[in-house]
Amino acid sequence: MATGDLEWETQAKCRTADPEALFVEGAAQNRAKALCSGCPVRTECLAHALDNRIEHGIWGGMTERERRSLLRRRPTVTSWRLLLEAARTEHAGPNRPLPAQATHRERTA
Repeated sequence: MATGDLEWETQAKCRTADPEALFVEGAAQNRAKALCSGCPVRTECLAHALDNRIEHGIWGGMTERERRSLLRRRPTVTSWRLLLEAARTEHAGPNRPLPAQATHRERTA
């Protein structure tokens, strides 16, 4: 992994949360997933978990079971980061800033 690949972590909404709150089971998972709502780097977080086959915890708003299911449904994906970035770019359109871009502008302002 290249230096700077995890720079997104400093922008994560959960960065100040108790890590134990993200590694829960049962109904507590829904509360943990809610923390991801509105996170500016949710896509990067999910891509990291999928690309690195992280098996435990809530990452990018998905439980380990949800991620395993997604990986089984899409076994030919070689880079979730690239796939999710492309989907986000397509969804955002030419005139809407991507969440990470907006965050970067806010950081440098």
